Amino acid sequence: MINAKIFPWIRKSGLLLAHMILIFALGCGPATEIVIVFPTATSSITPTPEPTKTQLPTFTPAPPATPFIPAAVIKIFSQSPLSGEQAKFGQDILHGAELAIQQLSNPLFSEYRFKVELVPYDDQNSGKTAAANAQQIIADPEILCGIGHYDPQVTIETSDVYHLAGLALIAPSVTAPLLTKRDYREVNRLIGHSDGQGAAGAQFAAAQGFASVYIVSQQGESSLKNAEYFRLEADRRGIQTLGMRVAEVNSQNINQIISQIMDVKPELIYITSSADQALPFLNLLRGAGYMGAILGTERLNDPSMIHLADPSLVEGAGMYYTITNPPLQYFSDAATFTADFETQYGTVPSSFAARAYDATGACLTAIQIATKAKNGTPPTRDEVVRTIRRMRDYNGITGTFNFDTRGDPVLAQYYVVQITSLDAANWDQNSIIAAYDIAPP
Repeated sequence: MINAKIFPWIRKSGLLLAHMILIFALGCGPATEIVIVFPTATSSITPTPEPTKTQLPTFTPAPPATPFIPAAVIKIFSQSPLSGEQAKFGQDILHGAELAIQQLSNPLFSEYRFKVELVPYDDQNSGKTAAANAQQIIADPEILCGIGHYDPQVTIETSDVYHLAGLALIAPSVTAPLLTKRDYREVNRLIGHSDGQGAAGAQFAAAQGFASVYIVSQQGESSLKNAEYFRLEADRRGIQTLGMRVAEVNSQNINQIISQIMDVKPELIYITSSADQALPFLNLLRGAGYMGAILGTERLNDPSMIHLADPSLVEGAGMYYTITNPPLQYFSDAATFTADFETQYGTVPSSFAARAYDATGACLTAIQIATKAKNGTPPTRDEVVRTIRRMRDYNGITGTFNFDTRGDPVLAQYYVVQITSLDAANWDQNSIIAAYDIAPP
């Protein structure tokens, strides 16, 4: 039995306990009806209404992106030595072409929805390998233009294949005259003939004010042509040729040649011999007292042979030689290309890379022009061939190009280097002092 005196306290405590249970029930559980039974009474508590749930928006997944389907696939090939002793030059040609595709092909994509691809081949600097590659190249109808090669003879041999297939080729750095003298309408080059140096040398001689010259030449075709073209241009510009000796300079005739030169006393010696023959001869000529100017061709541009040169060669009226392809830093528009190339490939590009970039750009431009002429329809190989020859003032890193009917630049640049250092390690200190625009011989 409960004591009556403490019952009110129990009743009050019970109510307090009920409230506490209710609080915990409401705070910790779902809002449902809760009934608490006391010994002496029954109470019920009306449940708190369940809060309205916020309806979250329903998201419908976006449909997958429609894959890009090109209107056409356009391919440009490159062939160069990617392995072997000449791989450095071949890699530069490949990377120059690759960079051009990345940077210059967007108009074909944005305007015509063309996918442009570069197809590289390793010719291993071998005519046999290059010819086998060429057969694969011409069998792919999507290939419309090509860049290559590095070696002149390899380029000449494989150009026969491209010619028969009607496939355009732009050679970035081959100077051999025969490449374009066969009049193949598919074959073009971005650089002057090696035998254009004779005319450039004569223009330099005239600009320097030399009045007389003695010419020494080896028997090779290129040497003979440069000697003859120099003589003709020198005569046209009023420079007197006091003698011309065509022979291999050797121990049997060297003293006789030196004696003839010293007798006529020319202001300039023009020599087309290779460095290994020319330098010992010129040393003896200086030793005999000749202090006039010496001008050679790019055959003197041979740091591996410069140890044969006597310091006296750069004395007197000086020593010079002509070249067809200057260092890349000579071109004022090459800075951005050089930076992009170094960023992407981690190496410093040679001028071969820049010329390959320009050759690829010329291909792309011709394809774009031919496509526009057909209202967006991909051109044929023949249409690309004809468009390359018709292009005017293609502006590249290494020059502005127009092609003549043989595929040569209408005017090619030739450069004159003054030799001031005979140290092979500092050969690049010898600077270009003049440049001349020369039409193909």
